[in-house]
Amino acid sequence: MKTSLTVSRRERDLTELAAGAPVDVLVVGLGVTGAGVALDAASRGLSVLAVDAHDLAHGTSRWSSKLIHGGLRYLAHGQVGVAYESAAERHLLLTRTAPHLTRPLPMLLPATAYTSRWQARAAAAGLRAGDLLRTCAGTSRRTLPGTRRLGSAEAGAIAPALRPAGLRGAHLSWDGQLCDDARLVVGLARAAAAHSARILPRCRAISLHRDGATIEDTRTGTRMHVAARAVINATGVWASSLTPHVRLRPSRGTHIVLSAARLGGLWAGLTIPVPGEFTRYVFALPQTDGLVYAGLTDEPLNGPVPDVPQPTEADIAFLLDVLNSVLDQPLRPTDVLGAYAGLRPLLDAGDSRTADLSRRHAVIDDPDGIISVIGGKLTTYRRMAQDAVDTAVRQRHLAAGPCRTRRLPLPGAASRAQLARVPAPRRLIHRYGTEAVDVLAEAPAELHQPIGPDVPVTGAELLWAARHELALTVDDLLDRRTRIGLVPAHRDAALPTARHVLALAADR
Repeated sequence: MKTSLTVSRRERDLTELAAGAPVDVLVVGLGVTGAGVALDAASRGLSVLAVDAHDLAHGTSRWSSKLIHGGLRYLAHGQVGVAYESAAERHLLLTRTAPHLTRPLPMLLPATAYTSRWQARAAAAGLRAGDLLRTCAGTSRRTLPGTRRLGSAEAGAIAPALRPAGLRGAHLSWDGQLCDDARLVVGLARAAAAHSARILPRCRAISLHRDGATIEDTRTGTRMHVAARAVINATGVWASSLTPHVRLRPSRGTHIVLSAARLGGLWAGLTIPVPGEFTRYVFALPQTDGLVYAGLTDEPLNGPVPDVPQPTEADIAFLLDVLNSVLDQPLRPTDVLGAYAGLRPLLDAGDSRTADLSRRHAVIDDPDGIISVIGGKLTTYRRMAQDAVDTAVRQRHLAAGPCRTRRLPLPGAASRAQLARVPAPRRLIHRYGTEAVDVLAEAPAELHQPIGPDVPVTGAELLWAARHELALTVDDLLDRRTRIGLVPAHRDAALPTARHVLALAADR
């Protein structure tokens, strides 16, 4: 049974809140952490309101690498606990929470003329440690195969775009990949709604208090006070704007979007060491739609935190330089189809470079009575949410059961064997799981086809988003429910269909 996020449900929830309906937990922020908190709290039987000033997944959560990491980078920094936590959460996403949104991704780490012998040995040791983490997390080799060494010929066959001269072979490992980070957030929000959480994007928290918050419906300008027994600030890099007790040092991570054909039809990810760095890499990550996302940078953000961060020319030039260090045919700026940047909510730890700051999350119960959950990574959102709700239950004496999210699948989730039997196109199954059949059934036949020759997204997906995922605008449809907007030319081609679908949904 599907749970829909609709305009009518949103209006009903707002009416009940305006009448003074209190809640156990108020969550501010509907990125992956906030949506995860809403699901965790609601699934324990608590009444929940989750708000966001913008749309679902409007902030950092949609700007990730779309990887669910096993924690290798954390091992390099000696953060064994964080690394294990990441591997364990990856296992849950791949096998239980969202098998339909995830897939195993082969990752190739080439040894080139720019790779020193000690770098190659250190990388090999790290990958073997990653295999041990995978085993400890309970992930079988059927799900993520083990690491193996390849000769130069085999490495070149897997990634034909690699420069043959100086190629000394490669290591092939496996990691997890999301089809779309924003779709994970939408799935979490719908799952929370299925447990009676009120999910209200476009409701801005004006001020937070120990006993609730003043919120504003940005569609109408109406303000109201919401009474809550616990308030959880899950706004990421914007957390310090709601409480003075959080200190962050945000950093900007930029990706560029390329054509997979321009990289020889790349189907395995490339891991390329950044020259002169020990634990920094650039990844070229193939998607299932013929694109490759390559990133990422790690630059400190100076000044105010923008709603939508922008990549810089220097970021793009850096990524091209690192990619070109291993490619036979160098990439040029004209090969960049699009670019995007996200901000990491890193805990301030003094004078360290942002690239060296810990990715460990923290839950802060501040003197004003606001619980903030900050730091962390996309992969570990569930554990972050669990820790935040555990703190709220303990400190605010809420009557709630233990965390249930280790065993809760998202809408559309099923075993990989079951997903293979769903009578729908594979591309839709990878985004909607068992609901792929419903996505097609609800749409007229003319919306079943791809929007354009370079845009595999169908009008049926846009209609589903408008009817069941609270997509209210063209931006919601093209930039978050689907990721067409990552390539400006594709976005322009899809605009007429998006406008047609919004009109169709409104006429229902």
